[in-house]
Amino acid sequence: MDGDAFLRCIDPQCGLEYPIDSIRVQCEKGHLLDVKYKKIPSQNLKEVFYERRNSQGNIFNESGVWRFRDLLNFCQINTEDTSECSKFLVSLDGSEGRQSKPYQMSKVAEFIGTLSDNLWLQPEGYNPSGSFKDNGMATAVTHAKMVGAKKIVCASTGNTSASAGMFAANEDIDCDVYIPAGQIAPGKLSQAYQFGAQIVEVDGNFDDALKQSLEDAQNHNGYTVNSVNPFRIEGQKTIPFRALEYLNWEEPDWIVYPGGALGNTSSCGKALMELHEWGWIKKIPRIAVINSEGASTLSDLHNGKFEEEELRWNKGNPNVELISRYYDHLDKEGLRPKTKATAIQIGRPANILKGLRALEFTNGIATTVSDSEMLDGMSIVGLNGFDCEMASGASVVGIKKLIKEEIIKKDDVVVGILTGRQKDAMLPVDYHNDPQNRFARPPKN
Repeated sequence: MDGDAFLRCIDPQCGLEYPIDSIRVQCEKGHLLDVKYKKIPSQNLKEVFYERRNSQGNIFNESGVWRFRDLLNFCQINTEDTSECSKFLVSLDGSEGRQSKPYQMSKVAEFIGTLSDNLWLQPEGYNPSGSFKDNGMATAVTHAKMVGAKKIVCASTGNTSASAGMFAANEDIDCDVYIPAGQIAPGKLSQAYQFGAQIVEVDGNFDDALKQSLEDAQNHNGYTVNSVNPFRIEGQKTIPFRALEYLNWEEPDWIVYPGGALGNTSSCGKALMELHEWGWIKKIPRIAVINSEGASTLSDLHNGKFEEEELRWNKGNPNVELISRYYDHLDKEGLRPKTKATAIQIGRPANILKGLRALEFTNGIATTVSDSEMLDGMSIVGLNGFDCEMASGASVVGIKKLIKEEIIKKDDVVVGILTGRQKDAMLPVDYHNDPQNRFARPPKN
C-alpha cells in the first residue's frame, strides 16, 4: 500500500490490509485491526523526545501523546513541521498525558510489601478529563478529523464519555454517548452533558451499550471511538512509552493494569512488541491484568476456570469457540458483571483477543481482586497525596497479591498504572465512614 502506515487484520491466517483512511474497526471477516508502520524508527528519537520536554511553546512537544508522534505517525506528516502538526493532530493545548509519569509512593510500597525504590505508580488522572482515555481519544479523534467524520460515537460507563465529549466539543463535532441506564458514574456523566454530548440510554449493561453503539455508528455514519478502534490503541501506547522514558528506557520487570475492555492491555502489548521489534528494548516486561472478581472474564478464561481449558492467543489461533461458550454460559446463568469499580465492570471485553496476544508476547498473567481490596488500594494511594478511582486500586492490590503469591519477586521493578481520578464522590465518603475499613478515618463528633 502507498505510504508508511496502513491497517492490518490481527489474525495471521487472515492478514487483510486496508488503507490508513479506512474507518473500519474490523476486517471483513470480523477480526480486529492494527495500525502498522513499514519503517523502523531510529533510536536517535529517544534524544529527540527528551529534548521536546522543553516544549518552547510547541503544544505538540508539551503533549505526553504527541511528544512521541514519530512512533504513531499514521497521519504520515512531517513531524517537525508545526504547521502540519497543527493541521492534523488533535490536542487540548498539549495537556493530554503532559503530567503523566511514574511516581514512588512510600505508603503504598509498605502496604504492598515491597521496596519503595522498586515500585512506580503512574497516575493517568492528570489528563484533562481525569483518566487515561485522553491518551487514546487524542489519536482516535485525530483520525476522525483526518477522514472528515461529522460525529463520534462511543459506549461508556464513565471515563470514555467524558473524554469523547471533551474532544468532540473542542473540535466542534457531534458526539453520541451510549450508556447503560443507571450504571454510569455520576461525575463522568455530568462531564459528558457539560461537553454537549447526546446521551443515549440503553437497557442493559456496558456490553449491551457497546453493541448498540457499534450498530448505530455503522448504520448512521458515526465514527466509533471505543477501544475497538485501532487508533485509540495508538494513543494509549504512550502510557508505557512515558514509563519507559522516565526509567531511561531500562525495562521494568512488570507493568500492571486494571482489566476492563482490555484496551490498555492491548496497547501496552502492541507498544512492547513494536519496541522490541525495532530494537529499542531488549528485555520484555511482563504484563499483569487485574480483573474485579465481579467482572473476571479474562482471568476465568486465561486461568482455565471455565471448562478447564486455559485460553491462549496460541500464535494467532485462539479457541474463539471457548469464548463464545463462556458468553453463552453467562447468558444462560443470568450472570452480569457486578462491581462498584464501574470502569472495569465489563463482561465481554471487546479487546480480548488483542489482550491475549499481549499476554502471550510478554508471558503475562491475569488475576482477580475483590471490591473491598480495590477500595483499600484506592485509599492508600490517597494517603500518599494522589487521587485515583476505585478501578485504579486494582493495580495496587493486584501487585500486593502477586507478591504474596511470589509471582512478583520483592526485588522486581514494577510499574502500576492508576487509570484515573475519583469519579464517584460517595465511594471514599462511604469507605471512610465505616471504621471497619482498613484505612478508614471516620469523622469525629
